Amino acid sequence: PAVAILVNSPGGSPVQSRLIFERIRSLAEEKDKKVLVFIEDVGASGGYMIACAGDEIFADPSSIVGSIVSASFGFVDLLEKLGVERRVHTAGENKAILDPFRPERPEDVAHLKDLQKDIHDTFIDLVRERRGSRLRHDEDLFTGLFWAGPKALALGLIDALGDLRGVVRERYGKDA
Repeated sequence: PAVAILVNSPGGSPVQSRLIFERIRSLAEEKDKKVLVFIEDVGASGGYMIACAGDEIFADPSSIVGSIVSASFGFVDLLEKLGVERRVHTAGENKAILDPFRPERPEDVAHLKDLQKDIHDTFIDLVRERRGSRLRHDEDLFTGLFWAGPKALALGLIDALGDLRGVVRERYGKDA
């Protein structure tokens, strides 16, 4: 009668996360199955996107739920200190955009922020579509923050606190 999925991911590729989300929803409709998602340690960013494929989302009181972020490093001074010369040859002037071995350029950061906004908007639309009226209005909801299970429940990001074994046994019997 249902499919149970464990999510334990701080995220990853937004494309792969959305593709997994789409595949879960497609199979749920095709096979007429309810999808129960259980967030374990972390269901954030792409992990939360996948969790939204569930008809119901559960989390432990100590689970971390939410967020979307991008981070990298800059090694410009390290190369110089080590006496390493970086050589990059590209066919386009922007092929080495955000190269961690050269100084950050404001125009590169602006481009990255535009890209992140587009991806974040897709994330927000997906969450709003799937969670609908269960979401509480909170100005911090889509700021990149993350919360423990009880606050995620209060915000409408999850439906209940619980774990896979407990919920499945309660709903479908001890032999499920």
